[in-house]
Amino acid sequence: MIALLIRDMRLAFRAGGGFGLGLAFFLILAVLVPLGVGPERGTLALIAPGILWVGALLACLLSLDRIFALDYEDGSLDLLATAPVPLEGVVSIKALAHWLTTGVPLVLVSPVLGLLLNLPVPAYGWLLLSLTLGTPALSVIGTFGAALTVGLKRGGLLLSLLVLPLYIPTLVFGAEVVSRGAQGLAVGTPLALLAGITAGAVALLPFASAHVIRINLR
Repeated sequence: MIALLIRDMRLAFRAGGGFGLGLAFFLILAVLVPLGVGPERGTLALIAPGILWVGALLACLLSLDRIFALDYEDGSLDLLATAPVPLEGVVSIKALAHWLTTGVPLVLVSPVLGLLLNLPVPAYGWLLLSLTLGTPALSVIGTFGAALTVGLKRGGLLLSLLVLPLYIPTLVFGAEVVSRGAQGLAVGTPLALLAGITAGAVALLPFASAHVIRINLR
């Protein structure tokens, strides 16, 4: 399993592997929004939590189609499905690799982009915490979507249509945590719901993803 994790991370860091794609998109979005809505600091501070979370969500979405595509093309996915290791574990490792190469960099760079959007100072800690709690759910849900579309030609658009509705609760509660934190309000309820979504996704979706992959490989 560790070897599979290292392999997937190496593939992500290679040219065209998608590692820099999400970061570049996140940065471009944070730069373009102030140009589009104007430099008014109050307006930027108001919309910053939502913009940062939307940017993180879309940045995660960009590399989802690569989670199983390369393994399917070279036949590695068939070997993994018949290997003496649980396919659910393989799916979990691939989701973890996606999070480590996409979610973690987004979390680390988010405070810098918060400066560009004039995010209020009290919100920075909640931004980091909400992204740390929420981005694993984005990777696990995205892995489930990638499993649904594995083997389909030009399945990227279908993958986006399948995954985006499932991302909405994570987006809503994640942005709400940051927004309430910026205003000095209580964040316990949206934070607990965000953590619950992530825990539920991590606990259940690897089994669903493994089942879907078995069906698609028949």
